[in-house]
This record gives sequence, C-alpha cells and structure tokens, in this order.
Amino acid sequence: MTKIKLCGLRRLEDVAMVNRARPDYAGFVFAPGKRQVTADEAEILRQQLDPAIAAVGVFVKAPVEEAVALANRGIIQLIQLHGDEEEAYVKELRWRTKASIIRVLRVRGPESLRDLDRYDCDYFLLDTFSGNAFGGVGRTFDHSLLRQVRFPRPFFLAGGLDPENVKAAIEQVGPYGVDTSSGIETAGRKDETKIRAFVSAVRKEEKP
Repeated sequence: MTKIKLCGLRRLEDVAMVNRARPDYAGFVFAPGKRQVTADEAEILRQQLDPAIAAVGVFVKAPVEEAVALANRGIIQLIQLHGDEEEAYVKELRWRTKASIIRVLRVRGPESLRDLDRYDCDYFLLDTFSGNAFGGVGRTFDHSLLRQVRFPRPFFLAGGLDPENVKAAIEQVGPYGVDTSSGIETAGRKDETKIRAFVSAVRKEEKP
C-alpha cells in the first residue's frame, strides 16, 4: 500500500484531523516559513498525535544538534533534509541518532535524478524545484522524468499533490509514499474535508 504523509501540522486542531484520517506519517516543519513550529510546540503536538503515526521533522540546513535533540527526545522519528546537506552532516546524524533519514531531491530535470547511490538516506522525497525555495511550493513537476530512473531506496512523491491528482500520480509513478501539505489546506489552514479526500483517494485506489 502507498504510504501517506501529511505535512505542515501547526495546531492541535491539525493533529485532531490527522488522527481521525490516520495517515502513516505526519510532518512538523522546523525550517523558517509559514508552517514553522518550535521544538516546544512540536512536543505538545507529538503528545497528542496518535502513537501509530510516525512524526517527521523537516529541516533546512539546521544545526545537527537541533535535529538530534528532537529525535532523541522522541518528538520525531524521521529526519527530512531539504537543504542539500553534505554527507558529513548525514554521517553525524547517523552517529548521534537512530532516526531514519529522508533526503529531498528538488526535481527540475534529468540531472536532478542522477547518481542516486551517492546519498546516504533511508528514503528519498521528490519535490518540485523552485529557485531558492526548499519545498512547499504547491506545484507538480514532470513525472515522466521518473520512468527511466532506478531508485536505490524507496521514495515519497511530493509537489502539488491534492485529492484530485494524487490517484493519477500514484498510477503513473508507483511511489513508496505520497506527501502533501498545501494540497490539504484552505486559506493556509489544514482542511479536514481535503485531508479525508486525500487519504480516501489513495486508499480506495488500492482496495482489492
């Protein structure tokens, strides 16, 4: 079954909606931006999040100590790196925490998907390239670029996914998981109707 990751939780109301929808992963954004949460806020949210839902911390060139502390306190179970971090950074994460690592690739052409074996990670996440933005731009990229790519590790598909297009994206790409944030929002806030529609679109497609 395709895994579901709902990202950008900021409020207790968001957590309650996600608990009812029961995705596989929920994301807390620690990078600067409109969805950013502090460590203390994330701890409160994690306490209310269903224990069966793994929490992912989203970082952009954050100090290693920040990600390590959140993982070792049990606030997050996975570390998602958006900032083209060097392999020495990942090596230190591996040494200091047991959290799984998601490496984000911002796709703009075939060159973005070359030499994937060089990355030390547990999962890839494919997002849309957009200048200096490190994610959350709400736009899709050309999924046909993935047809000839051999991925050495499982990957999440992100970038502009919503309840209307996620089914077709899964059929075309066959990812390990799908990720959305803006696609389940209305006026910048999580929308339970859209959350339920997104989860339903993924899981109904896979019922025997």
